[in-house]
Amino acid sequence: MTKHPRDRFDLTPDVEAEVAFLDALDRGRLHHAWLLCGPEGRGKATFAHRAARRLLGAAPDPSRGPLGARRDDPVSRLISAQSHPDLLVLERVVEGGRTKRNISVDQARELPEFFSKSPAQAGRRVAIIDAADDLNANAANAILKTLEEPPASGVLLLVCHAPGRLLPTIRSRCRRLVFKPWTETAIAELLRNGVGLDRGEAQAVAASAGGSPGAALAAVGDEARAGGELARRWVEGAGPLDRSERLALQGTLRGQEGAARFEDIMHHLATAVRDRALAGGHGASDWADLWTRLTDLPGRAAGLNLDRGEVLASALNDLERIKARAC
Repeated sequence: MTKHPRDRFDLTPDVEAEVAFLDALDRGRLHHAWLLCGPEGRGKATFAHRAARRLLGAAPDPSRGPLGARRDDPVSRLISAQSHPDLLVLERVVEGGRTKRNISVDQARELPEFFSKSPAQAGRRVAIIDAADDLNANAANAILKTLEEPPASGVLLLVCHAPGRLLPTIRSRCRRLVFKPWTETAIAELLRNGVGLDRGEAQAVAASAGGSPGAALAAVGDEARAGGELARRWVEGAGPLDRSERLALQGTLRGQEGAARFEDIMHHLATAVRDRALAGGHGASDWADLWTRLTDLPGRAAGLNLDRGEVLASALNDLERIKARAC
């Protein structure tokens, strides 16, 4: 399973962003709210937890990058255990095995109370919203009230995949950090040094990651490799898909672990379809259209709280229709 950002210590998402944040901190000009922008998978949530460790007093570890911290530091341990009294993380909650569609207004209303209290262990209180894109309308307005009256000793870090969807009044009250895509070389190096892939496999994964270290890390490991092989077999194999195999997989997509498995298989399926579209030839436009639909499906499934098994079944039905037309 992919590590949660609070447990990642050896990934430096964007050196320039970390240096800019530290410069503001060292100059005593730290803004009260930071909007961390860029497509999903570029390490924005990892940055937020790295910044939180530094702000809450974890011992620095320069070998892990500008915002690196010692894993065994008491502050780091409390954050990993989700028990630091001066850190609040707002993210979509899981109830009954399903991830909620949004961050609710009730969750957002925790912010004013949290920031109204004095720091318990550190000189600041820190809140992370992961992601601001998941705030419903009422929650966004509740966050805006906190931004309009910033706490003296508080820092708010908002992870955001699509800033254009946020209220302009939220964007205008935040300092923005934009996370750039990684080069294939940098991703391949991460996979070689951090995961232990050989050069050829690391380069192959990096080439399909779209500049996203998160996507690259999610694509490795035995389960992920099996998912990639399965997706390629679905796309490249002749004849109809194995119905019993499909049904067995659909039955594993419930709960929090099922959500991660669903995102992984949809990523692998979209990658295999993209490669088929880029190969050109008869039906290339159909493959390209399917690729576009597949990249949108995980977000739509989460946003509308759709049954993941049914979403996968629909995607595979589309795949079979395209394969049949190509014959």
